[in-house]
Amino acid sequence: MKKSILLIAFLAILTATTFEISAQKFSKMDASPMDAAAFPSNWRESNKLVKVVYSRPQLKGRTLEKLVPNGKVWRTGANEATEITFYKKVTFGGKEVNSGTYTLFTIPTDEDWIVILNNQKNVWGSYFYDEKDDVLRVTGKVTTSQDLIEEFSIVFEGEDNSATMYIGWAKKVVAVLIKG
Repeated sequence: MKKSILLIAFLAILTATTFEISAQKFSKMDASPMDAAAFPSNWRESNKLVKVVYSRPQLKGRTLEKLVPNGKVWRTGANEATEITFYKKVTFGGKEVNSGTYTLFTIPTDEDWIVILNNQKNVWGSYFYDEKDDVLRVTGKVTTSQDLIEEFSIVFEGEDNSATMYIGWAKKVVAVLIKG
């Protein structure tokens, strides 16, 4: 009887410490959470033209010019560089591009932004950006938003096989036409 009680006590202690040792530690919510935008945006529509996966930095009282300096390559979001996937051959800003996944970089200027599709993948930021890996560069038309866009955002609007990708942050909105 003593052996049974001792065995049960030993197993209870072993079980309790085993759960304690293997407890998972989950990280807090990222300050720039990941998001995705697709066209068509309806989740029921499986025949997508394009999808973008990006992280969403916030202004938090800072200026866009401080966060994204003019004339310098930007990862178009936060953390890992933004990736864009085309599910079929498309024209992006008037230039043909094959289906596949590309990294989306931008170079802001006062008038228009240069929007870059690049072959590098799984890169952090734009620290390792190399122009020789560019697939194409197009000009994104910049307009001014009446409302302040606090969180960096990408959305698509369009019909049928044609959509405009809007990149918005602060009071700037950059537009690039995509046709399937």
